[in-house]
Amino acid sequence: MSPITIRRRTAAAALTAALLVPLAACGGKSDDKAAAAAETTPEPKAVNLTVLAASSLTDVFKAAGEEYQKTHPGTKITFSFAGSQELAAQVKQGAPADALVTADTKTMDGLKAETGNATIIAKNRLVIAAGKANPFKIDELKDLADTKIKVVLAAPEVPVGRYSKQILDAQKIEVKPVSQEPNVRAVLSKVELGEADAGLVYKTDSAKSGDKVVTVEIPDDQNAVASYPAATLKQSKNATDAAAFVTWLSSPEAQKILQDAGFQKA
Repeated sequence: MSPITIRRRTAAAALTAALLVPLAACGGKSDDKAAAAAETTPEPKAVNLTVLAASSLTDVFKAAGEEYQKTHPGTKITFSFAGSQELAAQVKQGAPADALVTADTKTMDGLKAETGNATIIAKNRLVIAAGKANPFKIDELKDLADTKIKVVLAAPEVPVGRYSKQILDAQKIEVKPVSQEPNVRAVLSKVELGEADAGLVYKTDSAKSGDKVVTVEIPDDQNAVASYPAATLKQSKNATDAAAFVTWLSSPEAQKILQDAGFQKA
């Protein structure tokens, strides 16, 4: 092989090596960047939401909360259940919370300065919850006027108490309750324990009692419709996530949970 040929081949080899070095370096940097990106992919943001909700939503919201947390990793929902009037008082006192759901529009309307726009997410109706085996054979509203029957109602400032007064007054039925309770669950508990013979509660609450009470339906033309509005609280430190939860309550997934529990479509 001539000296000229050897020199040409050496030069070609050197040029090839020079070209390959930058390519290898570029490949290394790209791989490093990809690895770094994988290592720095953020975990879902941890969010703790506190939702104030009417007592009649206790069971169904526990189920709804579990479903929401499954589909929203990193979000934890804590519910605080009480009568709507108690919840309103907590909001006005500045209790730390992110969203509110009441059992009536009147209570929510009184909190417009503290809430975002409210959306009705469900409806409910009243029934008579009679004691086990219904010994007094209660089958209509006017039976509650019998003074031998111990009737318990919710206090008039509570939504279910207000609805109860509304339907009894409309039928001109005078009932003297043995007690007036702070929320619907307390009314139901009195009947379940035999401390009262009957009470007016939401249909969904009575249904959860099973055979502890006898549910007596009230005709639509004598009944009242309870609406459940949901809204974010302006004091929330998690405004975006709170709004997402309130919006989700109107989604098909949430509505199925509510309606399976006996609530009516909003």
